[in-house]
Amino acid sequence: MEPIIKVNNSTYYLGVNDRQTRFFENLWPIPHGMAYNSYLIKDEKNVLLDTVDITYTDRFLRQLRAALAGEKLDYIVINHMEPDHSGSLALILSHYPEATLVVNRQSKKMLEGYFGEVEHVLEVSEKETLPIGSRELRFITAPMVHWPEVMFTYDPLEETLFSADAFGSYGTVDGGIFDYQRSDTEHQMNECTRYYSNIVGMYGPFVQKVMKKAETLPIKQICSLHGSIWQERIPEILRLYDQLAAYGSEPGLVLVYATMYGHLSELADTIAHAAGRAGVTPVKVYNLASQDVSYAISDIFRYSGVIIGSPTYNNSLYPKIEELLSKLEMRKVSPRFYGHFGTGSWNPNVAGKLTDFGERMKWTTVADPVTMLMSMAGDKEAEGVRLGEAMAKAILSGTPEIAK
Repeated sequence: MEPIIKVNNSTYYLGVNDRQTRFFENLWPIPHGMAYNSYLIKDEKNVLLDTVDITYTDRFLRQLRAALAGEKLDYIVINHMEPDHSGSLALILSHYPEATLVVNRQSKKMLEGYFGEVEHVLEVSEKETLPIGSRELRFITAPMVHWPEVMFTYDPLEETLFSADAFGSYGTVDGGIFDYQRSDTEHQMNECTRYYSNIVGMYGPFVQKVMKKAETLPIKQICSLHGSIWQERIPEILRLYDQLAAYGSEPGLVLVYATMYGHLSELADTIAHAAGRAGVTPVKVYNLASQDVSYAISDIFRYSGVIIGSPTYNNSLYPKIEELLSKLEMRKVSPRFYGHFGTGSWNPNVAGKLTDFGERMKWTTVADPVTMLMSMAGDKEAEGVRLGEAMAKAILSGTPEIAK
């Protein structure tokens, strides 16, 4: 049995690492796995905060027993009902049937929906606290971050915020559970951004509301249900969430395209190189024919310039590009500087569809689209350079505004 890890003087980490699942939610690639985190506060009353994915119940139960060391489990707080966190609940209750489930009004409905009638349920709100001995736990409702029943739990004694999925990331927790134990800082923040943009992204206004509630609390630790525990880098993760929730951006260009036979790649590189020569950095280029859309979405949340290219496919946009546009519209990412390009062997009619998309998003178009037929013939190279230079000028001039 591996040693039980302490988060602070009275809290234990009971998380597990998943290095087998290839896609989170059967949708988003997780090449570096996923951590499912759970926590136990020990006091006069012992409190478990969430469980883990049902696949890892046996290991989780062994950790819970070791941390309790024969003591009673008094409460199970459900901050988030999503099955990767509540999946083990029924089995845990079969071993600890006297534990009281602490839920809010919304999660109580979901509890009944997933598990039927459950005994020993305590419904709480933001106005109530849970006395457990040397402290009283507080609750912060966080609807639509990213489900309607989500809440945070705050431990005032340890000044620890248990934040459900908020401030989480893709990836396992390797070598240590705390942020300062990781050396891959840039990778970690990128995976936080990719997690936010793909999972939470459409709920920015709700995230802003709950952050205003949380910022009034003294916080020494943030314990998310995914990823590392935040201690030393709390200001950094809070700044990142402030930017993401407000759909803010920093200077940089994301060029996303797809191609069936490679012809559009030449035009994409021409545009990207022109922007880079004009002073834009970074320039991120994605070919969705071979790269996953989640990485492109993550960078579009981050950077101020977006250029999208598509071939004509069945008289419409390439399916992977249609998927990207749909996901961006759903997430309401705005404002951004915008440009687009396309091709078609006999009918490059994607320009109108990409123009319509930019107008629906209220993005600021920086130049006319570039369209070509079979190859980079005639003045298409010069048009590509002009598009890249126009985008660079816009990005370097300042922050985009919502187009009228």
